[in-house]
Amino acid sequence: MIYGAMKFSIGGSLKLAFRPWVEGLENIPAEGPAILASNHLSFSDSFFLPAVLDRKVTFIAKAEYFTSPGVKGKLTAAFFKGVGQLPVDRSGGRGAGEAAIKAGIEVIEGGGLFGIYPEGTRSPDGRLYRGKPGGLARVALATGAPVIPIAMIDTEKIQPPGKIVPKLMRPGIRIGKPLDFSRYQGMEGDRFILRSVTDEVMYEIMKLSGQEYVDIYATAAKRQLAEAEKAAKEAVKEEIAARQESGA
Repeated sequence: MIYGAMKFSIGGSLKLAFRPWVEGLENIPAEGPAILASNHLSFSDSFFLPAVLDRKVTFIAKAEYFTSPGVKGKLTAAFFKGVGQLPVDRSGGRGAGEAAIKAGIEVIEGGGLFGIYPEGTRSPDGRLYRGKPGGLARVALATGAPVIPIAMIDTEKIQPPGKIVPKLMRPGIRIGKPLDFSRYQGMEGDRFILRSVTDEVMYEIMKLSGQEYVDIYATAAKRQLAEAEKAAKEAVKEEIAARQESGA
């Protein structure tokens, strides 16, 4: 009931305002479980994809979104529950990953659609980064569910970092054909199989999105960018200090 109301209000508003284009909608099964594996360019990805589908998609969300105090916290929790987000505490390292995998398996076993971003975090620069071999592959191999690669197009341009007002433009969603990994079912303990499955999915996402592929994790890229930014700021401070000293 809540999901239907939220989807009607939020999904309808998104489609009316941004008019997202979609290719390959026929690749989403009308019923039965499937894993939707997408690139991740923007916070809005988790809203645009459900908006164009007839079925509910369950994504993993930080537990803090559901437990914040006050009126704002309650409204936020209701919003995320309404759009199909599933709370998982991701602060505990490996334990957090296990909780996310368990949640994904439960969604699949219930016959639902489980949405996941194999990169693990949003791309820092619009390129496609190496997929993490944990959640996606383990859920797929534990359940035998098909994996549907999905490419979000231009969603990062709607509201770039630092911009409050979103830009009205048409993002795209390109949905690929289902990938069958049932031949590996039950082999989720083999790290080489997990890597192979993940890489195959990322390759299909790359073909759909047209993004440049970078063979490192997005988290590592973000760390490198942060370190470079910090070093640049330190260099500016040192230059200013040197000029002040020389002029004294």
